[in-house]
Amino acid sequence: MKAARFSRFGGPEVLEIVELPDPHPGPGQVRIAVRAAGINPSDWKKRSGQMDPELPQTMGYEAAGVVDEIGEGVTDAAVGDRVFGFSVEGAAQAERALLSFYAPIPRSLDFPGAAALPAAIETATRALDQLGVENGSTLLVNGASGSVGSAAVQLAVVRGARVIGTASPANHAYLSALGAEPVAYGEGLVDRVRALAPDGVDLALDVAGSGVLPELIGLAGGPEHVLTVADFMGAQKHGVRFSRGDSGRAVHVLAEIGELVDTGRFSLPVAQTFPLAAVAEAHRVGENGHVRGKLVLLVG
Repeated sequence: MKAARFSRFGGPEVLEIVELPDPHPGPGQVRIAVRAAGINPSDWKKRSGQMDPELPQTMGYEAAGVVDEIGEGVTDAAVGDRVFGFSVEGAAQAERALLSFYAPIPRSLDFPGAAALPAAIETATRALDQLGVENGSTLLVNGASGSVGSAAVQLAVVRGARVIGTASPANHAYLSALGAEPVAYGEGLVDRVRALAPDGVDLALDVAGSGVLPELIGLAGGPEHVLTVADFMGAQKHGVRFSRGDSGRAVHVLAEIGELVDTGRFSLPVAQTFPLAAVAEAHRVGENGHVRGKLVLLVG
């Protein structure tokens, strides 16, 4: 099978499409013929050597496709099912992939739309769970217009929270459509938030990693009310919780998101698609930033 891989660390140019043996599912896993695979910021961190030291490495943690082989003990999927989910091996950007956590693709979604979901909705749900966002909470989301941020906004609104979201003015209409009250980031952020919430907010989630943890701490009344998924060093410096996937994945959201998608209460736009062979170009576009929605590779 064809798969994206790199054998040295560096820029997008180190990515190549290689032939690898077809994987076979272990207990509890399914194998899919991949139709689409999501692109994430963790991909370029991995490619540039910021995550794992081993070489070579395959790419991709989320995919959607058609089940073509099932592992021992699998009773909730059958060959021919359309599913989406996580490749814990980090090898989803390929013609075949093993999914350890998966769910049926929502009826209203195509393969690219489904492949865009897993990382964003899991990260957002894990953060909301760990913060304790619930009905009546006032939540500030820093970096609310990106894929994880917009997922967090919508999922918090579903829980009954009031959401204030930071974004550039060009994205304010988008945030309003998602149910958030938008504010511009940058100098004067605290005053703009307090104009909407004079007593501050109950909780704050940092998705952007833009160095505003002290401001979020002040608005939320202490570091214990703030969580970041993007600023590890800042979290250590300011005593804020940093959430990562190895602290317990919120994979329950895979099975829950379908109803929200099919009833119009959740959406995550696909910003741009690329063929698998153009994975390096997808990385270049993603690293340049300013993408609203997900970048997705089309496979098969």
